[in-house]
Amino acid sequence: MTFSVAVAGASGYAGGELLRILAGHPDFEIRTVTAHQNAGHPLIAHQPHLRSLAHLTLQDTTAETLAGHDVVFLALPHGTSGEIAAQLPEDTVVVDCGADHRLEDAADWAAFYGGEYFGAWAYGVPELPIAGAGAGAGTEAGAGAAAHRAAKQRDRLVGARRIAAPGCNASAVSLALAPGILAGIVEDEDIVSVLAVGPSGAGKSLKTMYLASEILGSANPYAVGGTHRHIPEIQQNLRAAGAASPTLSFTPVLVPMSRGILATSTARVKPGVTAEQVQAAWEEAYAGEPFVQVLPAGSVPRTADVLGSNTVLIGVALDQAAGRVVTVLAIDNLYKGTAGAAVQSVNLALGLDETAGLTVNGVAP
Repeated sequence: MTFSVAVAGASGYAGGELLRILAGHPDFEIRTVTAHQNAGHPLIAHQPHLRSLAHLTLQDTTAETLAGHDVVFLALPHGTSGEIAAQLPEDTVVVDCGADHRLEDAADWAAFYGGEYFGAWAYGVPELPIAGAGAGAGTEAGAGAAAHRAAKQRDRLVGARRIAAPGCNASAVSLALAPGILAGIVEDEDIVSVLAVGPSGAGKSLKTMYLASEILGSANPYAVGGTHRHIPEIQQNLRAAGAASPTLSFTPVLVPMSRGILATSTARVKPGVTAEQVQAAWEEAYAGEPFVQVLPAGSVPRTADVLGSNTVLIGVALDQAAGRVVTVLAIDNLYKGTAGAAVQSVNLALGLDETAGLTVNGVAP
């Protein structure tokens, strides 16, 4: 069976990455692409790398245009997906690649986004560990047992008809830290994350801070001091892994690479935890995952190793002098951070092979 697909926001970076993945998916047929100010233009004028889709023309982004497809991807700015999604048929699989349906707490939405709150959908990070009975509250001795008791977010995506794709920074930090929370070997207070991120995560916004002349040769922190909108999403994910009241210092830094995230996150370890237990907790949490790979002890990833792929690479170490776990995680923000996670989640929702249309192989050099 072939499923018909529409992509809203198809002229943007996230929309383009969705289309690139979907164009090679064996079970999907891209029938409709939409935009706002670019409606009426040939898709190829805005996504010139998508040669196989040169026959498509961007239509207006309306519920009427999007209705009638089996799957609808909404790659739209926050605050614009919720109203359109509410008008789509209940049996349509709708994936919001924006922020409108990620947060479970309306107060978090009001504090970090503002405007109308549209409610939470099934969260689109299949590999995210979910704490079972007793997980997250153990000691270092119970790390392995706690990990084995965990479910995964994928269980909540099977059969879903409404899916919230993650924030790219949020999924990076959450996947990096959740195993330690789940295993009960790290504290959920005093977590620190610093991310090197490519500007494509902000979309095609014509803002001064994203111009090449501002970025090239420079590293530019932004949303400093607890103001980044992905913070409540990360805390929500860590609570799902077993954290009681996680506190997080989160600082993203724009660096001169078009795509990619390198997230360095640290957390205090509980007394008596060894480096071997730390490595084992992360390996057990992601054992058998097709897209998340924990590197051998002593190894750390590079963003270059995951570009153009749905792969997550994680290196983990114990800083014994500081009493902290250090994780270094690399993902492609446009692929696994957004579009790949969305397609992976839809595969689960429709009962397809979870890996269909997705690659673990990056592009080099």
